[in-house]
Amino acid sequence: IAQEELARALKEVSDLERLIGRIVYGTAGGRDMASLRAAIEKLPAIREQLETFSDRHLKELCAQLDPLEDIGSRIAETICDEPPFSVREGGFIRDGYHEEVDRLRHILKGGKGIITEMEAREKEKTGIRTLKIGYNKVFGYYIEVSNSFKELVPETYIRKQTLVNGERFITQELKDLEHDILSAEGRVTALEYELFTKLRLHVAAQAQRIQTAAALIAELDSLCSLAAVAVKYNYCRPVVDESGVIEIHEGRHPVVERMRSDALFVPNDTYMGAQSDRVAIITGPNMAGKSTYMRQVALITVMAQIGSFVPASEARIGVVDKVFTRVGASDDLASGQSTFML
Repeated sequence: IAQEELARALKEVSDLERLIGRIVYGTAGGRDMASLRAAIEKLPAIREQLETFSDRHLKELCAQLDPLEDIGSRIAETICDEPPFSVREGGFIRDGYHEEVDRLRHILKGGKGIITEMEAREKEKTGIRTLKIGYNKVFGYYIEVSNSFKELVPETYIRKQTLVNGERFITQELKDLEHDILSAEGRVTALEYELFTKLRLHVAAQAQRIQTAAALIAELDSLCSLAAVAVKYNYCRPVVDESGVIEIHEGRHPVVERMRSDALFVPNDTYMGAQSDRVAIITGPNMAGKSTYMRQVALITVMAQIGSFVPASEARIGVVDKVFTRVGASDDLASGQSTFML
């Protein structure tokens, strides 16, 4: 049950190696950052699961696993939960993170409202009831005052155009606001990309920490898979020593037995000694299983040395440093197709 809980926690972690690679090379987007944050947020749960195991190696992995909380927090406070695909079009910096981004967004979303607010303020300040703020492509934004209120126009107003029924003015505040409204989209997009680039450089500088965590997660993932397979398919725990002996009782090929579910896999024993019984001559007709038998011995040997349980009822594997093979490579044993048959 503990292994299953750990496997579920690991399943939620995306590919940290790929994500940090994209970040370091400068190709990561907002969604990559969000994926990295989501993966980092699962690390505390993985550590919590690891703490339930008594195995010495798993305890070491637990102690070594950096939760990367500072990196996750930095990404979370900068990038929104569901950023758009492109970082060139804006909309991915979280509201409240940067004052200028928030201001420009407010202008973009409420440009008309801001003009209306300014118009109301100017009416109250000057006492000109007929004052209104308009816009045209020639002059941009302007303040229009009817002739009956010309004497109330403040000195800070700059005359721009004379009409039959009144006059049009501009102020520095209005020109600044006009610039903000007309350029807000481009400025906020550029500013968001600049903030994102800073974040990407900050995370890239922590690449070593993330890669170390990724390696630990990968090892845990491998161990979980090996454990799940060992339980599901009745593997045994091999004895690994330096005797030079390979002794396997009821050994099976781990892949062929799973792929050939329509046929019973017949297990076989193997004994090869360090001094005697060093060679076995295997004979038989085509499709008898000679290649499968040789490969299963090699696979069981390798599996035992990587720390896995093996597909056998009992096994004693002496440590080896090489596996030499010359086997027909054009077969497809998993689907029952031998070299000869093909």
